[in-house]
Amino acid sequence: MSLDTAAVRRANPDADVSTCRHMCRTEVGRFRDALQDGAALTVGCTQEAPLFSELAGEREASISFVNVRETAGWSAQGTKAGAKMAALLAAATEPAPDFPLVTLSSEGVILICGRDERAIEAGNLLADQLDVTVLVSQPEALEPPGVTTFPIAKGTIRAATGHLGAFELTVDDYALSRPSSRDKLIFEPPRNGAISRCDLILDLTGGAPLFPAHDLRDGYVRADPGDPTAVVRAVLKARDLVGSFDKPRYINFNAALCAHSRSNIVGCRRCLDLCPTSAITPNGDHVVINAEVCAGCGQCAAACPTGAASYTLPPADVLLHKLRAMLMAYHRAGGADAIVLLHDGEHGVPLIDALARHGMGLPANVLPLGVNEVTQVGLEAIVAAFAYGAADLRLLLRAKPRHAPVGLGKTMALAETILAGLGLQGARVSTIETDDPDELGAALYGMTPDAPVPHPASFRTVGRTRDVLRFALHELHRVAPAPVDVIALPDGAPFGTLAVDVEGCTLCLSCVSACPTGALYDDPERPVLRFAEDACVQCGLCQATCPEKVISLVPQIDFRATTASARTLKEEEPALCIRCHKPFGVKSTIDRVAAKLEGRHWMYPNADKRVDAIRMCADCRVITMSEDGFSPFADVSERPAPRTTDDYLREREQKGKS
Repeated sequence: MSLDTAAVRRANPDADVSTCRHMCRTEVGRFRDALQDGAALTVGCTQEAPLFSELAGEREASISFVNVRETAGWSAQGTKAGAKMAALLAAATEPAPDFPLVTLSSEGVILICGRDERAIEAGNLLADQLDVTVLVSQPEALEPPGVTTFPIAKGTIRAATGHLGAFELTVDDYALSRPSSRDKLIFEPPRNGAISRCDLILDLTGGAPLFPAHDLRDGYVRADPGDPTAVVRAVLKARDLVGSFDKPRYINFNAALCAHSRSNIVGCRRCLDLCPTSAITPNGDHVVINAEVCAGCGQCAAACPTGAASYTLPPADVLLHKLRAMLMAYHRAGGADAIVLLHDGEHGVPLIDALARHGMGLPANVLPLGVNEVTQVGLEAIVAAFAYGAADLRLLLRAKPRHAPVGLGKTMALAETILAGLGLQGARVSTIETDDPDELGAALYGMTPDAPVPHPASFRTVGRTRDVLRFALHELHRVAPAPVDVIALPDGAPFGTLAVDVEGCTLCLSCVSACPTGALYDDPERPVLRFAEDACVQCGLCQATCPEKVISLVPQIDFRATTASARTLKEEEPALCIRCHKPFGVKSTIDRVAAKLEGRHWMYPNADKRVDAIRMCADCRVITMSEDGFSPFADVSERPAPRTTDDYLREREQKGKS
């Protein structure tokens, strides 16, 4: 493996850079010497990371590891990969914050679902380690066990909810087997709606899975009953799911920012439509995310327009910091035409390793960056990558994804529209969907990089996802080759303006009370409706709430909106109370109501001063009605008192006496 030390030093001028030939064995003393000064340390080797971590011990300063061998050095273009190595080392120095955890506990209570005796055989394999119950759906000619070590029942699962340690199933046609069964199992009379609670589920039915995206549901193990090898693997996996397990809390959720609904009117449902595991459910005006069920795909956080849902592994601003460090170091080291390759660890890392060990390796201008899930990548990361000087961006996915990357597709389409509008034409953002390392290599070596921005940005920002996205867009617009002020966006984009039919608007201001971000607001002194485009997330609550149906959404991005003042959509003359002269409404509306009621309603006959009450504020209206002794029931005959059972009994008694 060739090492371009000069390129690494150019990219990291403040670092002490040294190289070794055999640091994990004959030159291990050089690693011990590097530990002595107490500075942060980055090691360009991941294979021997356990050894180096053991040698470092309890060290206060951070130590990070980065793979520059399979990702850069072991390549047909390895001699040109100096700038790439510098970029990977720089990205590794960015600190990764801690993330919160969720604890799942399992006591080993397992329900084995099957169709025939194969479910009972699986129960026999697990009976010594777990608390087993077997549920069969086709219990014909099942031989009774000689010794009952676990319950055997029949039934059909109607519904299933929960997660590892807390599953709940509703079973129809449920019945336990009779201990008096002789030649075959006989069952008690069945009943519907039985509830079963367990820690684990082993599904050997061979039918439809009980959960959406079932591979991502912790504690739910499924296998084809016709494949003995798959059944054994499933049994071994279920056997180990006993105890306490920590999983990341992938999503931080701030309900105060959620734009799901107001007053039982639904607006934004982006996260609900995208979640593959149904971990997100409505909960009043906002949604709730079940952290125990969430599998961490990150599509909700990538699509959330307000930043109510934010990813934690890592947060959006931390991912931008890694992109910034990597691309800036690459350019300082003399690299050109950088192609950023985003991949996950479970699928992408083995694929890249196989390409390096048995193929041509990655091209020298392809910069791999690992993320937890590729579908977590949001618009802010894509925009920032091009602002930092990336020529193209590729996302490595499985040939058959475990869940549909619908949200990622929408994010990419939105990014392509913005990039093309700023003069960055071409297929800049796309996916590579393969499980074959040779196909990955062919796709990357066959690329012709597009021209990057002429003067890359160097901004560094922190904060919520929405704020990071705004800043990244502003910086991309600043360095773009052909910047424009306004770009039309596809439906569903988180930016835009409103089109309001001013003639039909009555300034009822119901849209103001429904707007979750304050993009629409009024003036307490005058009847006016104002709009701040920079705050609008196109949730649609104003459109759904408007009683006159005069509001429509216009998805677009206006780069002037961040510095522009709010614009007035409609303003009218206020109605002044004819008694105290206090403004209390909209003059045109009050005049219209008075015209419709005068002479046409029994309470407001012609030439009656009662009509003047309409043009008064609420306080003066009450005072006037009281002074005039007005009663709406003055000419209405008194209604008879309602008759009760006592009245009828009393009449019957009186008739009997008479």
